[in-house]
Amino acid sequence: MTVPPGTAKPSPSRGDDTVDGRRPAVHRRAAVPGGQPSTAVPGPARRLRGRITWHAGFSLVVLVCAAYLAHRHWPLVASGAARLADADRGWLLVATAAAGATWASSALAQQGATTVPLPAGRLVAVQFAAASANHVLPSGLGASAVNLRFLTRCGLPVPQAATALAVKAGAGAVGRGCLIAALALACPGLVRVPRAPATAWTVTACAAAVVVAAVAAVLLAGPLRRALRSVLLDVRAVHEVPARAAALWGGSLGSAALHSAVVVAVTQAVGLPLPPARVALAFLAASSAAVLLPIPGVIGSLDAALALALTLAGAPGSAAASTVLGYRLLTSWLPLVPGLMTLGVLVRRRVL
Repeated sequence: MTVPPGTAKPSPSRGDDTVDGRRPAVHRRAAVPGGQPSTAVPGPARRLRGRITWHAGFSLVVLVCAAYLAHRHWPLVASGAARLADADRGWLLVATAAAGATWASSALAQQGATTVPLPAGRLVAVQFAAASANHVLPSGLGASAVNLRFLTRCGLPVPQAATALAVKAGAGAVGRGCLIAALALACPGLVRVPRAPATAWTVTACAAAVVVAAVAAVLLAGPLRRALRSVLLDVRAVHEVPARAAALWGGSLGSAALHSAVVVAVTQAVGLPLPPARVALAFLAASSAAVLLPIPGVIGSLDAALALALTLAGAPGSAAASTVLGYRLLTSWLPLVPGLMTLGVLVRRRVL
């Protein structure tokens, strides 16, 4: 049949939802053999779901263990909470102010660890949100992930951002060690090295640790050398600007000192009969040991280490429990919900 000029060519008969013989893209669906639409979950979604499940399960196990320990030592915890309820309000306000200053000090150290200027207000908000992220990831990883995302949003390449985090972490460890050394020299007799009996188990454990460390050093010699070279280059670049170096070391020392001040103020509030220098040294030693355990928010590890350190320093059990509860209340539990809300706002505004 001849089509008159100017008349549109009829489309093949494929239904009302076709255009030029092709089905619109809005109606296309991925199908599997048998004609049914595919319901398979994409690979990235499966991996994300797996990570969330793993983190949730790990956090649940930690919380169950913490609940078991709290139930087992409930009389001590209850007496500590009662003693904290009757604590001096003035010293608690001092502890609260010191806890709030820790985020500004962490932001100062992070700015000093980078070679590019960062927005000050957002940087402090990120540190506040990063502290809450540590409650769902092993110690330090939550804050590192949040800070890494923020630095990359500010234009830093991923390797440079990771190196900046390593510089900050290294400066924090060095600063904590310097404070421990200064307190030990200023107050002789505060540091007492415990003597463990040389049993077969301790000798075997030490030998195994040495072997594992040696094998890891041999296997990771190349990557560790490259990572150390990158960190040293960034450290040199930071120290070429005196203001950045002062921010890095001042923020690192200030953060450790402010956390120690929180503990000291809480001990003064509950009337703990210990010198402030001994309390600060006990906290620094306990926090250094707790960092080695990969527990979310160092829940449980720092609490046990701090309570043990205060008890060994001469504090009664109820006073040590009150100190641990007060420190956790001001630095972890009260800021948790506002920190998570801040994290959500930062993600919504594409700061993270």
